Amino acid sequence: MVYHNLKALIKGIRACKTVADERALVKQESAAIRASFREEDSYARHNNVAKLLYIHMLGSEAHFGQMECLKLVASPRFGDKRLGYLGIMLLLDESQEVLTLVTNSLKNDMNHANMYVVGLALCTFADIASEEMSRDLANEIEKLLGSSNTYIRKKAALCALRVVRKVPELADHFVSKAKNLLADRNHGVLLTAITLVTEMCQMDTSCLAEFRNAVPLLVRHLKSLVTTGYSPEHDVSGITDPFLQVEILHLLRLLGKGDEKASEVMNDILAQVATNTDSTKNVGNSILYETVMTVLEIEADSGLRVMAINILGKFLSNRDNNIRYVALNTLNKVVSIDTNAVQRHRNIILDCLRDGDISIRRRALELSYALINEQNVRVLVRELLAFLEVADDEFKLGMTTQISLAAERFAPNRRWHIDTVLRVLKLAGNFVREEILSAFIRLVAYTPELQAYTASKLYTALRSDISQESLTLSATWILGEYSEILLEGGLVDEDQLKRITDIELVDLLLSIIDSPYANYLTRQFVLTAITKVSARPGTSQAQQERIDNVLLSYTASPELEIQQRAVEFASLFNLDVRAGVLERMPPPELKATVLGVVSENKPVGSVQPSKDGDLLGDDVSSSSTQPTNGNVPAVMQSNQDLLAEIFGSSTPAAPSPAPAAATQKNTVQDILGLFDSAPSSSPAPAPTQMPVANGAPAAPSAFNLPQTQTPQTQTPQTQQPLQHRLTAYTAYEKNELKITLTPNTSPTRPGVVNILASFQVTGSIPAIGLNFQAAVPKSQQLQMLPMSNPDIQPGRAVETQQMRVIAPVGANVRLRLRISYSVGGRAVQDQVDFSGFPPGLTGGS
Repeated sequence: MVYHNLKALIKGIRACKTVADERALVKQESAAIRASFREEDSYARHNNVAKLLYIHMLGSEAHFGQMECLKLVASPRFGDKRLGYLGIMLLLDESQEVLTLVTNSLKNDMNHANMYVVGLALCTFADIASEEMSRDLANEIEKLLGSSNTYIRKKAALCALRVVRKVPELADHFVSKAKNLLADRNHGVLLTAITLVTEMCQMDTSCLAEFRNAVPLLVRHLKSLVTTGYSPEHDVSGITDPFLQVEILHLLRLLGKGDEKASEVMNDILAQVATNTDSTKNVGNSILYETVMTVLEIEADSGLRVMAINILGKFLSNRDNNIRYVALNTLNKVVSIDTNAVQRHRNIILDCLRDGDISIRRRALELSYALINEQNVRVLVRELLAFLEVADDEFKLGMTTQISLAAERFAPNRRWHIDTVLRVLKLAGNFVREEILSAFIRLVAYTPELQAYTASKLYTALRSDISQESLTLSATWILGEYSEILLEGGLVDEDQLKRITDIELVDLLLSIIDSPYANYLTRQFVLTAITKVSARPGTSQAQQERIDNVLLSYTASPELEIQQRAVEFASLFNLDVRAGVLERMPPPELKATVLGVVSENKPVGSVQPSKDGDLLGDDVSSSSTQPTNGNVPAVMQSNQDLLAEIFGSSTPAAPSPAPAAATQKNTVQDILGLFDSAPSSSPAPAPTQMPVANGAPAAPSAFNLPQTQTPQTQTPQTQQPLQHRLTAYTAYEKNELKITLTPNTSPTRPGVVNILASFQVTGSIPAIGLNFQAAVPKSQQLQMLPMSNPDIQPGRAVETQQMRVIAPVGANVRLRLRISYSVGGRAVQDQVDFSGFPPGLTGGS
């Protein structure tokens, strides 16, 4: 059945009882329309295109009607033109070639005597114009912007907006006309003109200067809208043309940003809008929000800014969740501008933490973090801890990090800091990042007066709950390290002093291994802890034997790391050095917990720890160390790693820039040669296992780490002058090369010696491809920066390399140096032992 008009087709489709029937009908009707198009029946073309557009709206194919739409556009009848342009907008887009055929029709209709035909052409252009069409018709659009007809000016402004977006360089054609349109009294023309100007200012900042002269005019328009009475033509919920008000405010925000003169002109009207707009309706809230954003962007008075933030605070008490979300989101952006003004709304922000909408809770949480300072840290952290108890799991990881960072930064005293982190570990110990746990252990190590208190708290907490992983790890580490404090002094901060025995302590630690919560990392910590407990005063012989038996039981563990620890710890029980090896660890170096932003690492224990790093993060991981020369062969890198591993270094160093061909020798010979007798010019002590390092960029910030601030990377050229500069000591002088070592120490950091190695050619032949390696005894640590230049030229400035040695206080600094280079085509490889620094360099007696 063929339907003669659109109405009959709609009726027939609605009569279909199944989807299959509908598809069959559409297919049949599409075939009939195709046949009619082939017959070139102009009378039926209008009806066929109308039916085809309806079929297109149902989702079926209708592309075969594109040319028929072009034929309708060419018709002199207005009805045909309207339907033809509608079909073009629905069936064509700017990427189709057929569109080039439309350009001429559009140009003719833009010059038509009938304003409604012109309007059809402008609407079509604004919808589908391509870059090429925009260039072709830009002059026509510019001419229509000056039309005396408001209906045409309004649509022409939207076409100009399309042109500006497609071809930004044509914006200059519309600047003068746009200025004239801003003075128009018609709301429709004014709305489209402001939209056009806003787009031009956003795309090209040079336009801002052109339109800043229009600020007084825009202010007058806005004032007229605010003060005018009831206008039925533009009234929306009792507010005159809110759409135009919002667009004016948006443009004022762009024009006033960074310009004090323009901002001063608009200050009064912004205050008037903020005070006279009804906030009980959503329409009024939209204007108030745009006013707030304008005030915060421009160079407004401080009082006006406070008023804007107060409006956002008023939004927080609104029942509409959307308005509250917008307020919280905006306050998050402006809290850095005026924190004190936002602080006034702290209570209602904290109330939002208990909102039923998760999006509002999330935004309120982010804002609460930003509000924490030294004055309110106790109150806000208490509220955040209360929320942590009931928070969703997805919030806990970020909350534990932010609370711990706030405590580290603003803690009134260390007792409060420790109590806060302990509370975090109890409430969400499974959601604590490794950096936070490391910082807590460092804090306890540097607070000896609270070590007994912290150990007591952790002992009590661990007895009641071993399901929180980070709580278990921190308690295990601290109980193992400071167990004698508990065994000798008992639990502190109790109503009555309670003694604990070594049996209770060991039972508690061993219960962790047998619990269902134990994992790979936890077992490592427990084995280390019980081994340390066995060497502490107050541990009986029976418990020592018990610990020995436990370690022996794990020497055959299928987990390699557990097995290795058990074997090493069990072997210590028969050695005289056991007490020295298991003595208390020195406090780790203080450093910032998080560098710059919160790390997104996974919580502790979620993955196996790196073999090269420890939990405290004091060693530089080899995985983050890259050579300065990206062309170093992979074989050389592996050789250096092997060398470092044999020496026992915790920080395998990356190689220096590739030396001369003389260094390309068998690695095993190099290693064995390093332990052979030293050259006759320098007596060699007995071979000692020593960690090795060379000129690798292992940790450029390690030479000048501040105690409480984020480390700043420094190169040798920008290194700050070190204190207590001492004499330069000659470590090597032969084969045309002289090496001197200049130590520098600071009384505030005993045990740390910064050494400047200087390289100078003593003859007239340059030393090429110098590779300088150094090693220290196992009890010391060595870090090195890259050499300034591996090629040492005669008669030029001395090349340098920075080193840092961390040694026990009072120990002598000893270095084993290995030098290889090429001089005059001859390969030189040498080794010396240097111990010429004065005693007491590391501090102590």
